[in-house]
Amino acid sequence: MSTILRRLPPSEATGLRTGARHSLAEVYRPADLVVLGLGAMIGAGIFSIAGEQAATTAGPGVILSFMIAGIACLLACLCYAELASTMPTSGSAYTFTYVIFGEVWAWIIGWALILELQFAAALVARAWGAITVGALANFGVRVPDERPAQDFLVLVILVLLTGVVSLGARVGLRALWIMVSAKLLAVGAVIVVGLPHIDAANFGDFFVPPQTLDTPPATVLETLIGEGQAFGWFGIFAAASAIAFAYIGFDIVATSAEETVNARRAIPQGMIRSLVIATVIYIAVGLVMVGMVPYTRISEQAPLASAFQAADLGWMAHVIDVGAVLGLTTVILVLIVGQTRVLFSMARDGLIPRGLATVSRRYHTPTRVTLVIGAVAIVLAEFVPVVPLRELVVIGTLFAFAFVAAGVIVMRRRMPDLERGFRVPLSPLLPALSLVATFWLMINLRMLTWAWFVLWMAFGLLVYLVYGRRHSLLARPRTEPARPAQGGRHRR
Repeated sequence: MSTILRRLPPSEATGLRTGARHSLAEVYRPADLVVLGLGAMIGAGIFSIAGEQAATTAGPGVILSFMIAGIACLLACLCYAELASTMPTSGSAYTFTYVIFGEVWAWIIGWALILELQFAAALVARAWGAITVGALANFGVRVPDERPAQDFLVLVILVLLTGVVSLGARVGLRALWIMVSAKLLAVGAVIVVGLPHIDAANFGDFFVPPQTLDTPPATVLETLIGEGQAFGWFGIFAAASAIAFAYIGFDIVATSAEETVNARRAIPQGMIRSLVIATVIYIAVGLVMVGMVPYTRISEQAPLASAFQAADLGWMAHVIDVGAVLGLTTVILVLIVGQTRVLFSMARDGLIPRGLATVSRRYHTPTRVTLVIGAVAIVLAEFVPVVPLRELVVIGTLFAFAFVAAGVIVMRRRMPDLERGFRVPLSPLLPALSLVATFWLMINLRMLTWAWFVLWMAFGLLVYLVYGRRHSLLARPRTEPARPAQGGRHRR
């Protein structure tokens, strides 16, 4: 039992004896980290999830859902910021857990992050394909058969973005700046054009009377109370859990720590700033969408476009299409980057094949693991019905949030002398509140989601027992020489 609970020493979290902890090029500045976070967060939440949840679950209260999800994620973000400033490594929550709780728990979190990021990349790619086909149709481009066209476009975007990430962080960063700037202009147009057309009567009191559903209870909370409900406070909190998908992204900023200049201070700033900006944008767009049209008339398929069409502003559909395509493109790009860095860290720790930790001497990036991630994303997006499994991404993320919040409390007691570039204020109160908020969001997820999650984690534990436990770098005798690292440390 002691072998699977072995912990990575804090000194080795950022300077492992392989020498590989600093083999990635430093390319990110503080402003780049904000763009990285916005690249991941400004996407599906604005262009689809908000309208879907307003129409079916929360009504005008979807604004409150965004606030609730934003507050819960901000609490988690503060916890991430402290741990990332203490251990600026590309492993993010995986490495934090390795140091604080031990190897088996680190594997479990790493396995949850694989679920989050890999499924999210495939899921967003499918959404990107559907939205791109719709945008082409709106611009007058005839698509004879939508499904094959979507499949082809999904393949193209995943191959293209996998190639961009493989060529190095600088290439991806330049592309990210351009696309994020363009999509923020589109979002800004939505807010500015839509504001004059808001009718306060559409908001009501933000509270639609709760409705008991004819269908059996779906979420854990509904199962506990014995009935399924929509709207009312149950609907608002249920929508907040679904909307948490939109905020996935600030945690990916932490995976870029090894590639960031002055990471101990820059990572916390980038995470918090990007999350706050994204929350403000989400609430502003939600107010415009719900204010322009009664929630009962919001289209689940094209919520923003339907709102502008109801206001005789159909031309805005083209702006929304461009913003949606760019928005989802950056989300896919950042998800691939984040997944690459997590698997890279797990590989150099030996928990998955160490060959995946090879860094390209030419591009100074883990090209091999990037290509594997891209290939898996293509298979999932093309052959697995990932859309109904969207909540698996949320539960994987929230599971990591819980460990990070607990990690702050435990590390303050076990390792009080470690250098920290940021400290969560009012600890342990705020980390404890983060745990409570995360748990609340999790019980508002469907029972089916929990069942699939348990199966995924059980399979992952089996993989660890068969492979990871025996091949772990910490399982080697301390006198055994490590394989030389590929590449060296590079500065901008």
